[in-house]
Amino acid sequence: MAEPESTVINTDVKQKDPSEALVIAVTTRAIFNLEEEHKLYLERGKEEYTRHQQANQDKPLPQGTAFAFIQAAQYVNQKILENNPAEKDLFDILVLSNNSPESGVRIINSAKHYGLEISKFCFVSDDDSTQYLKSHGVKLFLSADRIDVCNALRRGVSAALVFQQEVQAPSTPLRVVFDGDAVLFSDETDQVFQEHGLEGAVQYERAMEAVPMGEGPLKAFAMHLGKIRKKFSQEKSPIRTYLVTARSGRDMGIRAIKTLREWGLAIDEAFFMDGAPKGPILAQIQPHIFFDDGLHNIQGARDVGVPSAWVP
Repeated sequence: MAEPESTVINTDVKQKDPSEALVIAVTTRAIFNLEEEHKLYLERGKEEYTRHQQANQDKPLPQGTAFAFIQAAQYVNQKILENNPAEKDLFDILVLSNNSPESGVRIINSAKHYGLEISKFCFVSDDDSTQYLKSHGVKLFLSADRIDVCNALRRGVSAALVFQQEVQAPSTPLRVVFDGDAVLFSDETDQVFQEHGLEGAVQYERAMEAVPMGEGPLKAFAMHLGKIRKKFSQEKSPIRTYLVTARSGRDMGIRAIKTLREWGLAIDEAFFMDGAPKGPILAQIQPHIFFDDGLHNIQGARDVGVPSAWVP
């Protein structure tokens, strides 16, 4: 599908090859805090919103939930290019927005104000902007709109819903935390748990121990992230990845570890919580982003100031 006509190429940034790069698309409400503007849009309509954005086009927007994650990805690019200036396997960030190009000037100016290396700004008037994700080679889509996220997942693109919150920007390296079932792995064991309880799920996992689990909605993104991570020694890596799962290590951890090994996906640290709250361990890790399919876990993460993204 052709790119939307209103794609603005950021000439200040070296353009990446989308067939090689790890392309991440973020919506404006995921990367910036536009809650007040969004409220204005809902209450008073598009024209009033556009007028407000044009009047404030030189006033930088506050940082949103995914901002620190995008900044840390930029830091990884810097480290990769220090090692090899010809490297093409980089993070490539594009902004996908339902703003008109007129109201989008503030978005572009805000990104430039913060020094964000965003290669493209796509201003799409269609209700379903996710139809353009595949044509841009997007591997991860972060949005503050649940319908957008569900549409992206249906199109086979790793996607998660970002909740707007006050975030303490963690320092580098880039730290990404994945939940296991229904995020990295398929939800097969969750379904057994729903039908047969914990004992049934434990028995199922023991019987299936040698069989790798199915792919979850974020596996493709995690694999590409792992590929970039392999460019560095463990000590010098600007990326750290974590598995924080409700599984118990004793009964249900072995299959998870064997699955990761089978996929060739190296994870720096794995925490098997056995159903305990994840908030305290996340507060310790201080990730730039935490992916989970459980809203109670997302809430627990938000309570300790961890930027969170829900995989519905």
